[in-house]
Amino acid sequence: MSPADDAPQPGPPERDDEVLPEQTSDDTDRGWGEEPAEDDDERLTREKPPHW
Repeated sequence: MSPADDAPQPGPPERDDEVLPEQTSDDTDRGWGEEPAEDDDERLTREKPPHW
C-alpha cells in the first residue's frame, strides 16, 4: 500500500444553507386556502381527549 492510499478522502463540501425548507408553502393553512390561525390553544383545550 502506498501512503496515498492511507490519506483521508475528501467528502462532500459543507453547506451552510438549507437544502430543503422546514415547511413548504402548501403545508400551511394559507397553502390550503384557509386563513392562518392566530392561536391554537383554545381549539386544543376544547378538543382534548376524554382521558385527560
